[in-house]
Amino acid sequence: MPIKKNEIFEGANNKILIIEDEDALASVLSSKFKLEGFEVAVGANGEEGLNKIQSFKPDLILLDIVMPKMNGYEVLESLQKSNNKIPIIVISNSGQDVELEKIKNLGAIDYIIKTQINPGEVIKKARNVLNGRAESDNQTEEKIDQEEEGGAGGTKVLLVEDDSFLRDICYKKLKKEGFNVAVAVNGEEAVKKVGEFNPAIVLLDIILPAMDGFEVLKEIRAHKNRLVKNVPVIMLTNLGQEEDNKKALALGANDYLVKAHFTTEEIINKIKSRLGL
Repeated sequence: MPIKKNEIFEGANNKILIIEDEDALASVLSSKFKLEGFEVAVGANGEEGLNKIQSFKPDLILLDIVMPKMNGYEVLESLQKSNNKIPIIVISNSGQDVELEKIKNLGAIDYIIKTQINPGEVIKKARNVLNGRAESDNQTEEKIDQEEEGGAGGTKVLLVEDDSFLRDICYKKLKKEGFNVAVAVNGEEAVKKVGEFNPAIVLLDIILPAMDGFEVLKEIRAHKNRLVKNVPVIMLTNLGQEEDNKKALALGANDYLVKAHFTTEEIINKIKSRLGL
């Protein structure tokens, strides 16, 4: 029988595997998850964690990066090679762009910074992932809202992306490069913001809630404001399927990037090339 979304909140025995070599942290997280009704297993290193994935068959994995015997990157690589689709939340030591980008490309679905861990927030994040929610409780989203309202200077970029992990990484990289960034997490919000924010360029995901990227692109190209109508749009495609790319270009997109392959540095280069910066 399939799990209903609200079963997680009622304490259904969803299985959580914690792969973490720090005993104190593993113990705290394990105790908290058990109190919330989850079934928990712990692996003290990457090698042990991989073995427990096979025997325990978790619904979600919390994975540390720095570990003995086999580190978190090696675990992610092994799972990626075996086409294992278990969602993984990484426990990041640094939260640096290069680390987050690497774990994203290796298939992690979200991350937690070790020095900022709050067990209650970890539970909430795990429930969101298990419920398939696009929204994240990542504190960075609050910072994005605050910074956007501050009206920072720089070339304006509208980032339209519902994946909180990818949105966070791209946002931080764009800000670091001196861009003034606004974000939208669904199609309707994107259409509204493109008119209000008047960006110099739009990064637009195709698969979005409420209204997909193709519909957003149509709205942009039909806009009554000439500057909005002609704004350069770079599509972020999920699978790199040729038909999607052709459709995007036919609807007026200026370029596209395949999510699974691009780096944030490539995004910056595309923007600068397109705008002549």
